[in-house]
Amino acid sequence: MNQNESLLPLKIAVLTVSDTRTETDDKSGKILVDNLTTTGHLLAEKTIVPDNIYQIRAVVSRWIGDESVQVILTTGGTGVTGRDGTPEAIKPLLDKEIEGFGEIFRMISYQEIKTSTIQSRTLAGVANGTYIFCLPGSSGACQTGWSIIKEQLDSRNRPCNLAQLIPRLTET
Repeated sequence: MNQNESLLPLKIAVLTVSDTRTETDDKSGKILVDNLTTTGHLLAEKTIVPDNIYQIRAVVSRWIGDESVQVILTTGGTGVTGRDGTPEAIKPLLDKEIEGFGEIFRMISYQEIKTSTIQSRTLAGVANGTYIFCLPGSSGACQTGWSIIKEQLDSRNRPCNLAQLIPRLTET
């Protein structure tokens, strides 16, 4: 990391997917907001929607269409139950999937929760020049996910980072 350079702050939106959480008790969403702002990034918007594919897709689509939102972080809905639909909501919106994110997330998560990590359908990709990272709903998983994401969203991270590629994401 080159500390002589200044961080390029990114505008990041946070979506909590939950049938039960409110702004008062949304611990995972709060962790993501606290982490991104502490790191020097800007919160574009934060909201909560129920585990409903179409409601998830509606919010994320709006953010993808907003040129000021550069990154979207979601928490929740990545499990295997009948109500978990975040990957199904997001995948059709992606122009490109970033498979390495889920691979690294599960590798790190294995050290923490062993084989239970197979239940996580963590996902990342790019849609209309916007990075999207879908994390599980637990606060521990959000911390694990942020530990990966933060370095790639830091424009000073070397040898490379996702932040520096933002201007090139919509090249044709």
